[in-house]
Amino acid sequence: MQHRAETASGPPLNDRRALNRAGQALRCLPFRRAFYDAVTDRALSSTGLCSRNDASSLCRGAPTPDRIEAHWIWLIQLGVLRREVDGQGLTERVRLTPMGRELLAQWPGEIPNPSGLDRLLHGLRRWRPRL
Repeated sequence: MQHRAETASGPPLNDRRALNRAGQALRCLPFRRAFYDAVTDRALSSTGLCSRNDASSLCRGAPTPDRIEAHWIWLIQLGVLRREVDGQGLTERVRLTPMGRELLAQWPGEIPNPSGLDRLLHGLRRWRPRL
C-alpha cells in the first residue's frame, strides 16, 4: 500500500503534482476556456467540435478530429476529461471531471498563456514521459 505524504497546508503531495501537471497542460493545449465551460454541462465529440460554427472560439488553430482526439486522450490520462458513458459503454464524447473544474476555478477568466519553459516541460512530459 502506497503512503501519500499529507502536507499541513493542502492536498497530498502526489495530488498537488497531478494538479500542477494538469494545469500546465491546460495552458499549453489549444483549447480555450469556452471549450472547458461547454464540456462542463454537456458531452462533446471531436467531430462535433470541428463541425461547430464557433469552433474557433473553443479551440485555437485549425482543429481536426484526429488532432483533437490526441489532445483529449492526454487530458483523460491527466484526469481533466473523461469519456461519456451510455447504455452501450464508452462513447466518443468527453466531459469535464471534478479535477478539471477545480483547475478552472483558479482562473476567473481565460486560461493564461504558458511560458516557454511551460511549453518545453509539457512537451517532455507528454511525448517523453520516461525522461
